[in-house]
Amino acid sequence: MGRSFLFGAAATLVVVPLAVYAAQATSTPSSVQQAVNSRQQQLRVQLAQIEQEIAVQQSLLDKAQNQHQTLQSQVDAYDAQIRKTQLQIQAINVAVEQLNGDISNHNQTLTSLSSQLSAEKASLAQILRQTEMLDNYSIVGLALGSRDVSGFFSDLGAFASIKSALAASFVNIRQTSSSTEAEKEALQARLAEQEQLQQEAQLAQDSIRQQEQAKQQLLTETKGIEANFQKLITSNQQTAAQIRSALFQLRDSASIPFGTALTYAEQAQKATGVPAALTLGILKQETNLGQNLGTGRWRTDMSPSRDQPVFAYITQTLGLDPNAMPVSRKPSYGWGGAMGPGQFIPSTWACYGGFVNANTNDCTNAAGSLPMSQFWQGPWKYVASKDRIRTLTGGNAPSDPWNPRDAIMATAMLMADNGAAAGTPAAERLAALRYFAGWVGATNPAFAFYGDGVMTYTQQFQQDINLINNS
Repeated sequence: MGRSFLFGAAATLVVVPLAVYAAQATSTPSSVQQAVNSRQQQLRVQLAQIEQEIAVQQSLLDKAQNQHQTLQSQVDAYDAQIRKTQLQIQAINVAVEQLNGDISNHNQTLTSLSSQLSAEKASLAQILRQTEMLDNYSIVGLALGSRDVSGFFSDLGAFASIKSALAASFVNIRQTSSSTEAEKEALQARLAEQEQLQQEAQLAQDSIRQQEQAKQQLLTETKGIEANFQKLITSNQQTAAQIRSALFQLRDSASIPFGTALTYAEQAQKATGVPAALTLGILKQETNLGQNLGTGRWRTDMSPSRDQPVFAYITQTLGLDPNAMPVSRKPSYGWGGAMGPGQFIPSTWACYGGFVNANTNDCTNAAGSLPMSQFWQGPWKYVASKDRIRTLTGGNAPSDPWNPRDAIMATAMLMADNGAAAGTPAAERLAALRYFAGWVGATNPAFAFYGDGVMTYTQQFQQDINLINNS
Protein backbone atom coordinates (compact mmCIF):
# COMPACT_ATOMS: atom_id res chain seq x y z
CA MET A 1 0.00 0.00 0.00
CA GLY A 2 2.79 2.41 0.97
CA ARG A 3 4.90 1.78 -2.13
CA SER A 4 1.89 1.71 -4.43
CA PHE A 5 0.73 5.11 -3.12
CA LEU A 6 4.21 6.59 -3.34
CA PHE A 7 4.89 5.44 -6.86
CA GLY A 8 1.43 6.21 -8.13
CA ALA A 9 1.57 9.72 -6.73
CA ALA A 10 5.04 10.28 -8.19
CA ALA A 11 3.83 9.30 -11.63
CA THR A 12 0.93 11.72 -11.33
CA LEU A 13 3.14 14.57 -10.13
CA VAL A 14 5.48 14.35 -13.11
CA VAL A 15 2.77 14.16 -15.78
CA VAL A 16 -0.04 16.47 -14.68
CA PRO A 17 2.01 19.66 -14.00
CA LEU A 18 3.44 19.52 -17.52
CA ALA A 19 -0.03 19.52 -19.04
CA VAL A 20 -1.12 22.37 -16.79
CA TYR A 21 2.07 24.34 -17.57
CA ALA A 22 1.68 23.84 -21.33
CA ALA A 23 -1.86 25.19 -21.15
CA GLN A 24 -0.68 28.22 -19.21
CA ALA A 25 2.33 28.87 -21.47
CA THR A 26 0.32 28.90 -24.66
CA SER A 27 -2.59 31.03 -23.46
CA THR A 28 -2.58 34.64 -24.66
CA PRO A 29 -5.14 37.31 -23.68
CA SER A 30 -7.29 37.91 -26.72
CA SER A 31 -7.40 41.67 -26.12
CA VAL A 32 -3.60 41.93 -26.29
CA GLN A 33 -3.43 39.85 -29.46
CA GLN A 34 -6.18 41.94 -31.06
CA ALA A 35 -4.27 45.13 -30.25
CA VAL A 36 -1.10 43.69 -31.77
CA ASN A 37 -2.93 42.57 -34.92
CA SER A 38 -4.63 45.96 -35.23
CA ARG A 39 -1.33 47.84 -34.96
CA GLN A 40 0.33 45.56 -37.49
CA GLN A 41 -2.52 46.18 -39.92
CA GLN A 42 -2.17 49.95 -39.43
CA LEU A 43 1.54 49.70 -40.18
CA ARG A 44 0.90 47.66 -43.34
CA VAL A 45 -1.54 50.31 -44.58
CA GLN A 46 0.91 53.09 -43.71
CA LEU A 47 3.73 51.29 -45.54
CA ALA A 48 1.57 50.83 -48.63
CA GLN A 49 0.76 54.56 -48.66
CA ILE A 50 4.45 55.46 -48.36
CA GLU A 51 5.30 53.12 -51.24
CA GLN A 52 2.72 54.88 -53.40
CA GLU A 53 4.29 58.25 -52.57
CA ILE A 54 7.74 56.87 -53.39
CA ALA A 55 6.45 55.80 -56.80
CA VAL A 56 5.18 59.34 -57.42
CA GLN A 57 8.57 60.84 -56.53
CA GLN A 58 10.32 58.30 -58.74
CA SER A 59 8.11 59.38 -61.63
CA LEU A 60 9.00 63.04 -61.00
CA LEU A 61 12.68 62.10 -60.77
CA ASP A 62 12.54 60.21 -64.07
CA LYS A 63 10.82 63.15 -65.72
CA ALA A 64 13.43 65.63 -64.44
CA GLN A 65 16.32 63.43 -65.52
CA ASN A 66 14.90 62.85 -68.98
CA GLN A 67 14.42 66.55 -69.68
CA HIS A 68 17.01 68.70 -71.36
CA GLN A 69 19.54 69.52 -68.67
CA THR A 70 18.65 72.89 -67.26
CA LEU A 71 19.16 74.48 -63.89
CA GLN A 72 15.50 73.97 -63.00
CA SER A 73 15.46 70.33 -64.10
CA GLN A 74 18.56 69.66 -62.01
CA VAL A 75 17.00 71.32 -58.97
CA ASP A 76 13.79 69.35 -59.57
CA ALA A 77 15.83 66.14 -59.75
CA TYR A 78 17.53 66.94 -56.44
CA ASP A 79 14.18 67.75 -54.81
CA ALA A 80 12.56 64.54 -56.08
CA GLN A 81 15.52 62.42 -55.01
CA ILE A 82 15.61 64.02 -51.56
CA ARG A 83 11.87 63.57 -51.07
CA LYS A 84 12.04 59.99 -52.31
CA THR A 85 14.86 59.19 -49.89
CA GLN A 86 12.96 60.81 -47.01
CA LEU A 87 9.98 58.58 -47.83
CA GLN A 88 12.25 55.54 -48.01
CA ILE A 89 13.50 56.35 -44.51
CA GLN A 90 9.87 56.55 -43.35
CA ALA A 91 9.28 53.14 -44.93
CA ILE A 92 12.32 51.75 -43.14
CA ASN A 93 11.08 53.15 -39.82
CA VAL A 94 7.67 51.56 -40.34
CA ALA A 95 9.32 48.24 -41.20
CA VAL A 96 11.48 48.47 -38.07
CA GLU A 97 8.38 49.11 -35.96
CA GLN A 98 6.75 46.05 -37.50
CA LEU A 99 9.85 44.05 -36.71
CA ASN A 100 9.89 45.31 -33.13
CA GLY A 101 6.43 43.82 -32.62
CA ASP A 102 7.53 40.60 -34.26
CA ILE A 103 10.71 40.48 -32.18
CA SER A 104 8.71 41.06 -29.01
CA ASN A 105 6.43 38.14 -29.88
CA HIS A 106 9.41 35.88 -30.60
CA ASN A 107 11.03 36.90 -27.31
CA GLN A 108 7.85 36.04 -25.40
CA THR A 109 7.55 32.71 -27.17
CA LEU A 110 11.22 31.96 -26.54
CA THR A 111 10.85 32.81 -22.84
CA SER A 112 7.79 30.57 -22.64
CA LEU A 113 9.57 27.69 -24.39
CA SER A 114 12.64 28.08 -22.19
CA SER A 115 10.49 27.91 -19.07
CA GLN A 116 8.64 24.92 -20.46
CA LEU A 117 11.93 23.20 -21.24
CA SER A 118 13.17 23.82 -17.69
CA ALA A 119 9.94 22.39 -16.27
CA GLU A 120 10.20 19.33 -18.50
CA LYS A 121 13.80 18.76 -17.43
CA ALA A 122 12.77 19.05 -13.79
CA SER A 123 10.00 16.54 -14.41
CA LEU A 124 12.46 14.23 -16.12
CA ALA A 125 14.68 14.41 -13.04
CA GLN A 126 11.68 13.40 -10.89
CA ILE A 127 10.90 10.46 -13.14
CA LEU A 128 14.52 9.32 -13.14
CA ARG A 129 14.62 9.45 -9.35
CA GLN A 130 11.46 7.37 -9.09
CA THR A 131 12.78 4.97 -11.72
CA GLU A 132 15.97 4.52 -9.72
CA MET A 133 13.90 3.79 -6.61
CA LEU A 134 11.90 1.16 -8.47
CA ASP A 135 15.01 -0.37 -9.98
CA ASN A 136 16.29 -1.02 -6.46
CA TYR A 137 13.48 -3.52 -5.99
CA SER A 138 13.41 -6.87 -7.77
CA ILE A 139 10.13 -8.27 -9.08
CA VAL A 140 10.43 -10.97 -6.42
CA GLY A 141 10.92 -8.30 -3.80
CA LEU A 142 7.89 -6.45 -5.01
CA ALA A 143 5.84 -9.65 -4.91
CA LEU A 144 6.99 -10.61 -1.40
CA GLY A 145 6.59 -7.06 -0.12
CA SER A 146 3.01 -6.67 -1.32
CA ARG A 147 0.22 -7.36 1.15
CA ASP A 148 -1.95 -8.98 -1.48
CA VAL A 149 -2.10 -9.83 -5.16
CA SER A 150 -3.87 -6.60 -6.10
CA GLY A 151 -1.19 -4.59 -4.32
CA PHE A 152 1.57 -6.44 -6.22
CA PHE A 153 0.00 -5.73 -9.60
CA SER A 154 -0.63 -2.14 -8.54
CA ASP A 155 3.12 -1.81 -7.89
CA LEU A 156 3.86 -3.27 -11.32
CA GLY A 157 1.37 -0.83 -12.85
CA ALA A 158 3.15 2.06 -11.14
CA PHE A 159 6.43 0.82 -12.55
CA ALA A 160 5.00 0.67 -16.07
CA SER A 161 3.42 4.11 -15.62
CA ILE A 162 6.72 5.68 -14.63
CA LYS A 163 8.55 4.00 -17.51
CA SER A 164 5.88 5.34 -19.88
CA ALA A 165 6.19 8.81 -18.35
CA LEU A 166 9.96 8.62 -18.82
CA ALA A 167 9.57 7.93 -22.54
CA ALA A 168 6.99 10.70 -22.89
CA SER A 169 9.28 13.13 -21.06
CA PHE A 170 12.12 12.42 -23.48
CA VAL A 171 9.77 13.09 -26.41
CA ASN A 172 8.57 16.36 -24.81
CA ILE A 173 12.10 17.55 -24.21
CA ARG A 174 13.16 16.77 -27.77
CA GLN A 175 10.14 18.56 -29.21
CA THR A 176 10.50 21.59 -26.94
CA SER A 177 14.25 21.78 -27.60
CA SER A 178 13.58 21.70 -31.34
CA SER A 179 10.91 24.40 -31.01
CA THR A 180 13.25 26.51 -28.88
CA GLU A 181 16.04 26.31 -31.45
CA ALA A 182 13.63 27.13 -34.27
CA GLU A 183 12.38 30.14 -32.31
CA LYS A 184 15.96 31.28 -31.66
CA GLU A 185 16.70 31.09 -35.40
CA ALA A 186 13.54 33.03 -36.21
CA LEU A 187 14.44 35.68 -33.65
CA GLN A 188 17.98 35.99 -35.01
CA ALA A 189 16.60 36.38 -38.53
CA ARG A 190 14.35 39.24 -37.38
CA LEU A 191 17.21 40.90 -35.51
CA ALA A 192 19.43 40.55 -38.57
CA GLU A 193 16.76 42.21 -40.70
CA GLN A 194 16.40 45.00 -38.15
CA GLU A 195 20.15 45.62 -38.17
CA GLN A 196 20.25 45.72 -41.97
CA LEU A 197 17.37 48.18 -42.07
CA GLN A 198 19.15 50.43 -39.60
CA GLN A 199 22.28 50.31 -41.75
CA GLU A 200 20.23 51.20 -44.80
CA ALA A 201 18.58 54.08 -42.94
CA GLN A 202 22.01 55.46 -42.12
CA LEU A 203 23.02 55.26 -45.79
CA ALA A 204 19.82 57.06 -46.72
CA GLN A 205 20.46 59.83 -44.20
CA ASP A 206 23.95 60.30 -45.61
CA SER A 207 22.47 60.46 -49.11
CA ILE A 208 20.04 63.21 -48.11
CA ARG A 209 22.87 65.29 -46.66
CA GLN A 210 24.92 64.86 -49.81
CA GLN A 211 21.99 65.74 -52.08
CA GLU A 212 21.16 68.83 -50.02
CA GLN A 213 24.78 69.97 -50.08
CA ALA A 214 25.02 69.40 -53.83
CA LYS A 215 21.80 71.33 -54.42
CA GLN A 216 22.92 74.28 -52.28
CA GLN A 217 26.35 74.30 -53.90
CA LEU A 218 24.74 74.34 -57.35
CA LEU A 219 22.50 77.27 -56.45
CA THR A 220 25.42 79.14 -54.90
CA GLU A 221 27.72 78.65 -57.90
CA THR A 222 25.07 79.54 -60.49
CA LYS A 223 23.36 82.27 -58.47
CA GLY A 224 20.14 80.85 -59.91
CA ILE A 225 21.02 81.94 -63.45
CA GLU A 226 20.62 79.45 -66.32
CA ALA A 227 23.58 80.81 -68.29
CA ASN A 228 25.85 80.28 -65.32
CA PHE A 229 24.56 76.72 -65.04
CA GLN A 230 25.44 75.89 -68.63
CA LYS A 231 28.93 77.33 -68.15
CA LEU A 232 29.33 75.26 -64.99
CA ILE A 233 28.36 72.07 -66.83
CA THR A 234 30.96 72.72 -69.48
CA SER A 235 33.71 73.49 -66.98
CA ASN A 236 32.89 70.46 -64.81
CA GLN A 237 33.00 67.91 -67.61
CA GLN A 238 35.81 65.47 -66.90
CA THR A 239 38.13 64.01 -69.47
CA ALA A 240 38.67 60.29 -69.91
CA ALA A 241 42.16 60.69 -68.49
CA GLN A 242 40.79 62.34 -65.34
CA ILE A 243 38.26 59.56 -64.85
CA ARG A 244 40.88 56.85 -65.31
CA SER A 245 43.23 58.38 -62.77
CA ALA A 246 40.61 59.23 -60.12
CA LEU A 247 40.91 57.03 -57.05
CA PHE A 248 38.32 54.29 -56.60
CA GLN A 249 37.69 53.74 -52.89
CA LEU A 250 37.44 50.16 -51.64
CA ARG A 251 36.18 48.88 -48.30
CA ASP A 252 38.92 47.51 -46.01
CA SER A 253 41.51 47.73 -48.82
CA ALA A 254 43.71 50.41 -50.34
CA SER A 255 42.24 52.70 -53.01
CA ILE A 256 43.14 52.01 -56.62
CA PRO A 257 42.85 54.12 -59.79
CA PHE A 258 39.41 53.88 -61.37
CA GLY A 259 41.03 52.71 -64.61
CA THR A 260 42.53 49.73 -62.76
CA ALA A 261 39.21 48.91 -61.10
CA LEU A 262 37.51 49.10 -64.48
CA THR A 263 40.05 46.70 -66.01
CA TYR A 264 39.33 44.17 -63.27
CA ALA A 265 35.56 44.67 -63.55
CA GLU A 266 35.62 44.25 -67.33
CA GLN A 267 37.63 41.06 -66.92
CA ALA A 268 34.95 39.89 -64.49
CA GLN A 269 32.24 40.88 -66.98
CA LYS A 270 33.77 38.65 -69.65
CA ALA A 271 33.93 35.76 -67.20
CA THR A 272 30.51 36.12 -65.55
CA GLY A 273 28.30 38.24 -67.79
CA VAL A 274 27.75 40.80 -65.02
CA PRO A 275 28.21 44.38 -66.31
CA ALA A 276 31.37 46.05 -65.07
CA ALA A 277 29.43 49.15 -63.98
CA LEU A 278 27.12 47.01 -61.81
CA THR A 279 30.02 45.28 -60.06
CA LEU A 280 31.61 48.66 -59.35
CA GLY A 281 28.22 49.95 -58.12
CA ILE A 282 28.05 47.13 -55.56
CA LEU A 283 31.57 47.84 -54.34
CA LYS A 284 30.81 51.56 -54.09
CA GLN A 285 27.67 50.94 -52.03
CA GLU A 286 29.49 48.47 -49.76
CA THR A 287 32.31 50.98 -49.24
CA ASN A 288 29.83 53.66 -48.18
CA LEU A 289 28.16 51.16 -45.87
CA GLY A 290 31.54 50.34 -44.33
CA GLN A 291 32.10 53.96 -43.40
CA ASN A 292 29.09 53.71 -41.09
CA LEU A 293 29.93 50.32 -39.62
CA GLY A 294 33.58 50.65 -38.64
CA THR A 295 36.07 47.81 -38.54
CA GLY A 296 36.07 44.67 -36.42
CA ARG A 297 38.58 41.99 -35.43
CA TRP A 298 38.34 38.29 -36.08
CA ARG A 299 38.69 37.07 -32.48
CA THR A 300 35.79 39.17 -31.21
CA ASP A 301 33.55 39.78 -34.23
CA MET A 302 33.66 36.50 -36.15
CA SER A 303 31.70 33.31 -35.47
CA PRO A 304 34.10 31.12 -33.45
CA SER A 305 32.57 27.86 -34.64
CA ARG A 306 31.77 28.50 -38.30
CA ASP A 307 34.24 31.14 -39.51
CA GLN A 308 37.27 31.52 -37.24
CA PRO A 309 38.90 28.17 -38.17
CA VAL A 310 38.43 28.87 -41.90
CA PHE A 311 39.67 32.45 -41.49
CA ALA A 312 42.78 31.31 -39.63
CA TYR A 313 43.64 28.89 -42.43
CA ILE A 314 42.89 31.40 -45.23
CA THR A 315 45.20 34.01 -43.70
CA GLN A 316 47.87 31.37 -42.98
CA THR A 317 47.74 30.20 -46.60
CA LEU A 318 48.03 33.79 -47.84
CA GLY A 319 50.91 34.54 -45.43
CA LEU A 320 48.89 37.21 -43.62
CA ASP A 321 48.66 38.07 -39.94
CA PRO A 322 45.02 37.38 -38.97
CA ASN A 323 45.20 39.94 -36.17
CA ALA A 324 46.14 42.68 -38.62
CA MET A 325 43.42 41.99 -41.21
CA PRO A 326 40.25 44.13 -41.07
CA VAL A 327 36.86 42.42 -41.01
CA SER A 328 33.34 43.76 -40.48
CA ARG A 329 32.36 44.36 -36.88
CA LYS A 330 29.84 42.19 -35.09
CA PRO A 331 26.27 43.50 -35.29
CA SER A 332 23.84 43.29 -32.39
CA TYR A 333 22.11 40.11 -33.60
CA GLY A 334 24.96 37.69 -34.31
CA TRP A 335 28.35 37.63 -35.98
CA GLY A 336 30.31 39.83 -38.37
CA GLY A 337 33.68 38.95 -39.83
CA ALA A 338 33.10 39.74 -43.53
CA MET A 339 36.32 40.28 -45.44
CA GLY A 340 37.57 42.81 -47.97
CA PRO A 341 35.83 45.02 -50.54
CA GLY A 342 33.27 42.34 -51.43
CA GLN A 343 32.42 41.58 -47.77
CA PHE A 344 32.57 37.79 -47.98
CA ILE A 345 32.40 35.83 -44.74
CA PRO A 346 35.20 33.20 -44.57
CA SER A 347 32.86 30.22 -44.90
CA THR A 348 31.47 31.69 -48.14
CA TRP A 349 34.87 32.74 -49.50
CA ALA A 350 36.02 29.14 -49.00
CA CYS A 351 33.73 27.93 -51.80
CA TYR A 352 34.92 30.64 -54.20
CA GLY A 353 38.59 30.52 -53.21
CA GLY A 354 39.30 26.79 -53.19
CA PHE A 355 39.37 26.09 -49.44
CA VAL A 356 37.88 22.73 -48.39
CA ASN A 357 37.56 20.54 -45.34
CA ALA A 358 40.36 17.99 -45.53
CA ASN A 359 38.10 15.17 -44.31
CA THR A 360 35.26 15.71 -46.78
CA ASN A 361 37.13 17.50 -49.59
CA ASP A 362 34.33 20.02 -50.00
CA CYS A 363 33.42 23.47 -48.66
CA THR A 364 29.79 22.96 -47.64
CA ASN A 365 29.49 19.45 -46.14
CA ALA A 366 26.93 18.83 -48.88
CA ALA A 367 26.78 15.09 -48.19
CA GLY A 368 26.24 15.72 -44.48
CA SER A 369 28.95 13.22 -43.59
CA LEU A 370 30.02 15.24 -40.54
CA PRO A 371 28.12 17.21 -37.91
CA MET A 372 28.31 20.86 -38.99
CA SER A 373 30.06 21.89 -35.79
CA GLN A 374 32.78 19.33 -36.51
CA PHE A 375 32.89 20.18 -40.22
CA TRP A 376 33.67 23.86 -39.62
CA GLN A 377 36.50 22.99 -37.26
CA GLY A 378 38.42 21.46 -40.17
CA PRO A 379 41.21 20.71 -40.72
CA TRP A 380 41.18 22.85 -43.86
CA LYS A 381 43.27 22.70 -46.97
CA TYR A 382 43.69 24.72 -50.16
CA VAL A 383 43.02 23.00 -53.50
CA ALA A 384 44.10 25.11 -56.48
CA SER A 385 41.79 23.27 -58.89
CA LYS A 386 38.80 24.28 -56.74
CA ASP A 387 39.82 27.96 -56.64
CA ARG A 388 37.06 29.38 -58.88
CA ILE A 389 38.33 32.94 -58.59
CA ARG A 390 41.88 32.07 -59.57
CA THR A 391 40.57 30.06 -62.53
CA LEU A 392 38.83 33.17 -63.90
CA THR A 393 41.50 35.74 -63.07
CA GLY A 394 44.41 33.59 -64.21
CA GLY A 395 46.25 34.31 -60.96
CA ASN A 396 49.04 32.14 -59.63
CA ALA A 397 48.49 32.55 -55.89
CA PRO A 398 45.51 31.50 -53.74
CA SER A 399 42.65 33.98 -54.09
CA ASP A 400 42.83 36.82 -51.56
CA PRO A 401 39.61 38.54 -50.36
CA TRP A 402 41.54 41.80 -49.70
CA ASN A 403 43.13 41.83 -53.15
CA PRO A 404 41.15 44.22 -55.41
CA ARG A 405 41.34 42.01 -58.48
CA ASP A 406 40.18 38.90 -56.61
CA ALA A 407 37.52 40.82 -54.68
CA ILE A 408 36.08 42.37 -57.83
CA MET A 409 35.95 38.99 -59.57
CA ALA A 410 34.31 37.36 -56.54
CA THR A 411 31.73 40.15 -56.32
CA ALA A 412 30.80 39.65 -59.97
CA MET A 413 30.61 35.88 -59.45
CA LEU A 414 28.24 36.25 -56.50
CA MET A 415 26.15 38.77 -58.42
CA ALA A 416 25.93 36.27 -61.30
CA ASP A 417 24.85 33.58 -58.83
CA ASN A 418 22.20 36.06 -57.65
CA GLY A 419 20.80 36.40 -61.18
CA ALA A 420 22.43 39.63 -62.40
CA ALA A 421 23.73 38.02 -65.58
CA ALA A 422 20.17 38.10 -66.95
CA GLY A 423 21.06 41.64 -67.99
CA THR A 424 17.80 43.47 -67.26
CA PRO A 425 17.68 46.41 -64.81
CA ALA A 426 15.13 44.54 -62.70
CA ALA A 427 17.35 41.45 -62.49
CA GLU A 428 20.41 43.55 -61.67
CA ARG A 429 18.60 45.46 -58.90
CA LEU A 430 17.21 42.22 -57.44
CA ALA A 431 20.68 40.66 -57.51
CA ALA A 432 22.03 43.68 -55.63
CA LEU A 433 19.32 43.33 -52.99
CA ARG A 434 20.15 39.62 -52.64
CA TYR A 435 23.79 40.58 -52.19
CA PHE A 436 22.79 42.76 -49.25
CA ALA A 437 19.78 41.03 -47.67
CA GLY A 438 19.81 37.45 -48.97
CA TRP A 439 17.25 35.84 -51.22
CA VAL A 440 14.42 36.10 -48.69
CA GLY A 441 15.05 39.68 -47.60
CA ALA A 442 15.60 40.90 -51.16
CA THR A 443 11.86 41.22 -51.80
CA ASN A 444 11.29 43.39 -48.72
CA PRO A 445 10.31 46.88 -49.99
CA ALA A 446 12.01 48.47 -46.98
CA PHE A 447 15.40 47.45 -48.41
CA ALA A 448 14.73 49.42 -51.60
CA PHE A 449 17.29 52.13 -50.88
CA TYR A 450 20.22 49.72 -51.14
CA GLY A 451 19.09 48.48 -54.54
CA ASP A 452 18.33 52.01 -55.74
CA GLY A 453 21.71 53.21 -54.52
CA VAL A 454 23.54 50.46 -56.39
CA MET A 455 21.62 51.21 -59.60
CA THR A 456 22.33 54.96 -59.28
CA TYR A 457 26.05 54.30 -58.92
CA THR A 458 25.85 51.83 -61.79
CA GLN A 459 24.41 54.50 -64.09
CA GLN A 460 27.11 56.96 -63.06
CA PHE A 461 29.88 54.45 -63.63
CA GLN A 462 28.40 53.47 -66.99
CA GLN A 463 28.58 57.10 -68.11
CA ASP A 464 32.24 57.22 -67.11
CA ILE A 465 32.91 53.91 -68.86
CA ASN A 466 31.23 55.17 -72.05
CA LEU A 467 33.41 58.29 -72.00
CA ILE A 468 36.58 56.24 -71.50
CA ASN A 469 35.67 53.76 -74.24
CA ASN A 470 34.82 56.55 -76.68
CA SER A 471 37.98 58.54 -76.01
